[in-house]
Amino acid sequence: MVTLFISDVHLEEGHPEITDIFLRFLKTTASKADALYILGDLFEVWLGDDDQNPFNQQIQSALYALSQQHVPIYFIHGNRDFLIGETFAKTSGCILLNETSVVDLYGTPTLLLHGDLLCTQDHAYLAFRQQARQPAYQLHFLQKSLAERKTIAAQLRMASQQYTEHAQIAIMDATPQEIPDMLAKYHVSQMIHGHTHRPAIHYMNLEQGFKHRHFVLSDWHAQGNALYYYPDQSCRLVFFK
Repeated sequence: MVTLFISDVHLEEGHPEITDIFLRFLKTTASKADALYILGDLFEVWLGDDDQNPFNQQIQSALYALSQQHVPIYFIHGNRDFLIGETFAKTSGCILLNETSVVDLYGTPTLLLHGDLLCTQDHAYLAFRQQARQPAYQLHFLQKSLAERKTIAAQLRMASQQYTEHAQIAIMDATPQEIPDMLAKYHVSQMIHGHTHRPAIHYMNLEQGFKHRHFVLSDWHAQGNALYYYPDQSCRLVFFK
């Protein structure tokens, strides 16, 4: 018995090696799990549920096949695929969760999120995020033709890469104080997220005699990885090629 967590797979046609690792992961490791949680940025970009090209269909079909093996798949939006909607959920068999969700992990309440909300010093990104999450903004974008959306996404991606190259590394990481603040806000002792691409398991004693855990998932740019969480509360980060 094990529950699996992954994040930041960043699937795209231009990197078939990552797609191969992901599909093999679904057919083997994930098929034996109690549940699979995908904490955002499964895709490098998602232009809308109507973008049903062969690549997107392949991924949705693979996820759906896993869901039919009685493995529940839970999904939290990332900053790359926040336009995933109910149509994707239906065709993939995924269950969409709120951007901050508390789940019961074998008796331990645990906060799940993508992780971008923790980067509170990245003011430029958070301003864009607030705008992009507005229903009116998304509706306006989705009403454009798929070709227009691809052009806009390419422009945003280039701007994002340029910004990342020049921004201070610290502002793109989780603000340290946000970790205990979020744990306290949701009254939980542990949290799991991705986004920052800095994999680790942090142990913190925020209160005397009470241990808190903070799990950070890695991206899949170089290799696949997942957090294995067991019923006895033990866990490990596993990397694979």
